[in-house]
Amino acid sequence: MPEVKKIATRDSYGNALAELGREHDDLVVLDADLAAATKTGVFKKEFPERHIDCGIAECNMMGIAAGIAATGKVPFASSFAMFAAGRAFEQVRNSIGYPHLNVKIGATHAGISVGEDGASHQCNEDIALMRTIPGMTIINPADDVEAKAAVRAAYEMNGPVYLRFGRLAVPVINDNPDYKFEIGKGVLLREGKDVTIVATGLCVGGALEAAEKLAAEGISAEVINIHTIKPLDTEIIVNSVKKTGKIVTAEEHSVIGGLGSAVCDCLCEHAPAPVCKIGMYDVFGESGPAAKLLEKYGLDGQGIYEKVKGFVK
Repeated sequence: MPEVKKIATRDSYGNALAELGREHDDLVVLDADLAAATKTGVFKKEFPERHIDCGIAECNMMGIAAGIAATGKVPFASSFAMFAAGRAFEQVRNSIGYPHLNVKIGATHAGISVGEDGASHQCNEDIALMRTIPGMTIINPADDVEAKAAVRAAYEMNGPVYLRFGRLAVPVINDNPDYKFEIGKGVLLREGKDVTIVATGLCVGGALEAAEKLAAEGISAEVINIHTIKPLDTEIIVNSVKKTGKIVTAEEHSVIGGLGSAVCDCLCEHAPAPVCKIGMYDVFGESGPAAKLLEKYGLDGQGIYEKVKGFVK
């Protein structure tokens, strides 16, 4: 078999910004002394006059982004997820969310796949934090194709958007002519009848891998890619669970407040069903190679397969 192409979604972010910058003069990119890591340096090299390095001052950066948005321009404020959602939460809430300004937050290095940077930088709480802000759209793309499409869609919509990107190179799974990205709409990747796997971000590839292994054992798993956590596509989830009767959620994030919690909220209201949540179980991460950490915490294809098999059985 040919080797699967792998690209980190933080690279996709940088490339998408540069592409959009050629098309739109009102796009401005801000960074907090991390242009090389967040890949906004790609944009900076081509459009230095529209790139602002705010230094190691993420809270201030969000305030500047809010001011720029108030002038009618479209700012993308970039930093690690731990700083963009964690350190700058109050500014995001009060300066961007409350006035519903057109600021896009590009949060890279999310989840435990940050690897050797350790628990202090492995943000597994950002989706939960951003979900609590009224009017905030949250997008967690699964691969390069989806990440680029998400950046473009974020630019084209009006209102605050939180975009979540990863450091680890992940398989490109949406490289097909039928792929269509739409904010708030999940993507049915594989049909099944015994269980539904709802995955987001890095775990989408693992969910597809798990579905293949389950199929070999006679378990038919439906796989849904939820790239937009908020607003959530309740229709695709409800329709699937009415067919399969049970759901497993998979995310590189805490099981508290993330995709799993959003799906449970949806099912409680529309179609009560058994749910198994795969993610970080109320623990901090730790330093180590990204692949080994995903394996240890059961977030890779094998881990998802084992969890789903046990849940179904």
